[in-house]
Amino acid sequence: MLHSPETFKISITEKAAEKIKAAMEKQGKNEAGLRLSVLGGGCSGFQYGLAFDEKNEEDHVVEAYGVKVLVDDQSAQYVDGSEIDYVESVMGEGFMVNNPNAVETCGCGHSFKPK
Repeated sequence: MLHSPETFKISITEKAAEKIKAAMEKQGKNEAGLRLSVLGGGCSGFQYGLAFDEKNEEDHVVEAYGVKVLVDDQSAQYVDGSEIDYVESVMGEGFMVNNPNAVETCGCGHSFKPK
């Protein structure tokens, strides 16, 4: 593993966890976890991916408020220390990743440029 499971941290807000659990229930994915991944692309170089998935052997797993967050080892280096939140504003609503490893983010908050 590139990233130590002992030091890897991801947090999730209670509001985000509530929205995730509601979506999992609606889609019949109660046993799944929320996979946070980093993909190439987006207007700042990398973009976040969020999807319901099953745990893989190499995943980092963080559990909070009854939600498991799954992160593959490659993505872990880019999102370590991040917080998953759910925001509602006049511009809309949705999940946001507050990432301390991002030196630049796009206006939509879905893509970033890492340190």
